[in-house]
Amino acid sequence: MKLLRDAIRTIPDYPKPGIMFRDISTLLGEPRAFRRAVDELVQPFAGQRISKVAGIEARGFILGGAVAHQLSAGFVPIRKKGKLPHRCVRMAYDLEYGTDEMEIHVDALRPGDEVILVDDLIATGGTAEAAVKLLRKLDAKVVAACFVIDLPDLGGAKRIEALGVPVRSLVDFAGH
Repeated sequence: MKLLRDAIRTIPDYPKPGIMFRDISTLLGEPRAFRRAVDELVQPFAGQRISKVAGIEARGFILGGAVAHQLSAGFVPIRKKGKLPHRCVRMAYDLEYGTDEMEIHVDALRPGDEVILVDDLIATGGTAEAAVKLLRKLDAKVVAACFVIDLPDLGGAKRIEALGVPVRSLVDFAGH
């Protein structure tokens, strides 16, 4: 996946010293790389009955919307607390310094919907784990969790696989 790896910008010491921030905005701005990323995320699920694609705010909306379109599936936004206008179900999750909450509309899914979770990157897996639990709270079957980038040293993919959800990532980077 050299095309994808080369399209991802690395910003040293952001948001704090020692962190190598992997920025996909450059990938999104490069038509061939963006198309390739979406095609690669879709490929394993082509021909399957995927009801919905759930995207985690905010880059997961961009990728998830494109994946949903390609799979002829609906799209479900998973947002930070207070951003959705209708009745919601919430799930708390841990951050490095404290907790946060994400939510989904109560009527976004039907029991038994087969859902793919999409986001740009998996690091420690806390956000993705909360999203999986939130989707399951609405009785959805989480078929897979898909990411453009995995930071395997942080263990997030293993954390999601421990929930019984297969993880697909397109490129990985060592470190933080």
